[in-house]
Amino acid sequence: MSKMMAVAATAFFLASAAPAVALQHSDIDTSSATAAQKKLPDGTTAEERANTARLNAAQSARARAENVTYEQEVSAAAQQVAHDQAEFAEETAAYEAEKARVAAMSAEERMRWEADVAACKAGDTSRCAAPAPQRP
Repeated sequence: MSKMMAVAATAFFLASAAPAVALQHSDIDTSSATAAQKKLPDGTTAEERANTARLNAAQSARARAENVTYEQEVSAAAQQVAHDQAEFAEETAAYEAEKARVAAMSAEERMRWEADVAACKAGDTSRCAAPAPQRP
């Protein structure tokens, strides 16, 4: 158990000392570095910032292009939906008109038939239907 504690304590000591050693090395490196390689207060270099800005601009341009494409697709889909709904409304209106025409024609034929039947029953034989042919 004490061996594990010693290993843990050594690891802790080394881990806590690493930032100080790195800080010392960075101080030495920055004094001899060029202006483009000098670390800024946030720990980055001017070159890193320029690369980040370039990548951000490229990503922003791609995102804008994707947004434009998406908006065009949404607009086209909305136009297609509007067209389909208008076409459906026209077809439904034509169907309903045809249904009403057939119903009116059927009602007219039925009224004419009922009038013929009533007249035939009243004795007007000219309005009676021809007798069905006899089967041999």
